[in-house]
Amino acid sequence: MPSLGLVLSLCLLLASPHLMAAPKSDLWPFWDKSDEQSQHEIGHERWTSILNSHWSHDEQGNALVDYAALKADDAERLRAYIDGLTAIDPRALNRAEQMAYWINLYNALTVQLVIDAYPVDSIKKIKGGFFNTGPWDEKVTTVAGKKLTLNDIEHRILRPIWQDKRIHYAVNCASIGCPNLAPKAYSADALEQQLDEAAKTFINQSKGVAVLGEGHFRLSSIYDWYAADFGTEAELFQHLQTYHASQLLAGGNRPEDIDYDYDWRLNDISR
Repeated sequence: MPSLGLVLSLCLLLASPHLMAAPKSDLWPFWDKSDEQSQHEIGHERWTSILNSHWSHDEQGNALVDYAALKADDAERLRAYIDGLTAIDPRALNRAEQMAYWINLYNALTVQLVIDAYPVDSIKKIKGGFFNTGPWDEKVTTVAGKKLTLNDIEHRILRPIWQDKRIHYAVNCASIGCPNLAPKAYSADALEQQLDEAAKTFINQSKGVAVLGEGHFRLSSIYDWYAADFGTEAELFQHLQTYHASQLLAGGNRPEDIDYDYDWRLNDISR
């Protein structure tokens, strides 16, 4: 029988804010269908309007949301936007429209979860139980007759279908350490530019990439959790260098020391 000390140690380990087992990319075949001849365009103006009213940023460039005001003034408008999206079968859309659809739905659902639980100081405390595991495995919506979790959208639809590293910069987990929630909705016609901008913004923030000394870096834990998506160390730094404003590694040198960090505090304007 395990000792009380061992049990307590395991509890503390599991509850650590820096530890998170990232789900693997695992295609849900039902969603791997599109109509590339489709000209249907989804209007995301309502989501952009909500963001315009409640999105801001701090001095470090971290995107913040006025959740209290959104809950008080725009909860019904947010719910109407989500309901409008979930009434659509995205399999009838072309791939670009689909990608924008899923990213916007994910982000809107995340904001919905926060305002439903607000006030709260971390998304991990929403439906997370004793270990603060967060709401990602909760069934939060239904699309085309399928009940979906946030993890389904990110790891069973977005990641496996598009296999695009920049997805990690687009979906937002309502945390300071997360890549910024975009100030407007993603749209099919501007998708490439928006994804590049999201990557560039995060990689040039200290929460994404911080140079602590020659060969010594502090990176977002995203690059550790999703190492399978970013590839080898050399491939990761090539990706980072594509968007970073300064030279990260001179003369092809390898990083000598990499630390990982993540800030799970809610991206709340009132923090």
